[in-house]
Amino acid sequence: MADFAKKWQDISRRYRSYMRLEKHLSENTIEAYMRDLGQFAHYILRMYDVAPKDVEREMIEHYMGWLYSNNKEKSSQARALSGIKSFFNYLLLSEVIESSPAELIEAPKSSRQLPDTLSTEEIDRIINSIDPSTTKGLRDRAIIELLYSCGLRVSELCDLKLNDIHYAEGYINVIGKGDKQRLVPISSIARERVLQYKELRKPQSKSEDTLFLNNRGSRLTRVMIFTIIKQATLRAGIDKKISPHTFRHSFATHLLAGGANIRQVQELLGHENILTTEIYTHLDDSHLRQTMEEHMRLE
Repeated sequence: MADFAKKWQDISRRYRSYMRLEKHLSENTIEAYMRDLGQFAHYILRMYDVAPKDVEREMIEHYMGWLYSNNKEKSSQARALSGIKSFFNYLLLSEVIESSPAELIEAPKSSRQLPDTLSTEEIDRIINSIDPSTTKGLRDRAIIELLYSCGLRVSELCDLKLNDIHYAEGYINVIGKGDKQRLVPISSIARERVLQYKELRKPQSKSEDTLFLNNRGSRLTRVMIFTIIKQATLRAGIDKKISPHTFRHSFATHLLAGGANIRQVQELLGHENILTTEIYTHLDDSHLRQTMEEHMRLE
């Protein structure tokens, strides 16, 4: 077993490098893939004691059955299978195997749930709960405005540089997943809030060009963004489970409800696959009527 375990470790290291250097995936995505692969490798070694090149379709099916018997959500099962297929596709490209044992295995059908959304009135309440008389307050207002009116991922927001925002032209240069670049319009309200914060921004060093900084003048982290939003939501008295991604969901939902083309929304969100964007079209009638009665804040 030790010999085969080393083979899994060696090829896993090469697979990690492939995802980083060839696929240009983010570190968070790579870590998620590696966690799933590690669990799969542990199962295969414990149950069958074989090297990666000797894994057969039945072994993968048994593993999927094991996930099901352990009450894993369908979405988790589907993600695990997606990672397994990606791994064996890499082995194909590397000519370690001649065919993928995972190719014909289908993921469990899962009901696609509409993500939580906020109304524009709720977003205003969250922003207005933040004190604008401090630099921190101006920063936090600008952060939430950009998350919503530009539909940014939290990682994209944290990575924004000073020269990524083109105020006169009215757009933001966003570097998304896989280092893919896209241009997103920025509303006049968001521009104003960013400029207000930018005037008082105090970097730790002159070379610090990250837009949003913590109290020490260094780059703001994802965890701090979550904390900012949690605190503002509590102050606003909104009883919903809200994360940075909720504002992105709301951005997409409101655009589609207002008549935007799904292809345009796909481009704005930076979705590689339009099926990811289509989840926002599955709105119930009451929610659709409600959101269409509200006007977007893209003034």
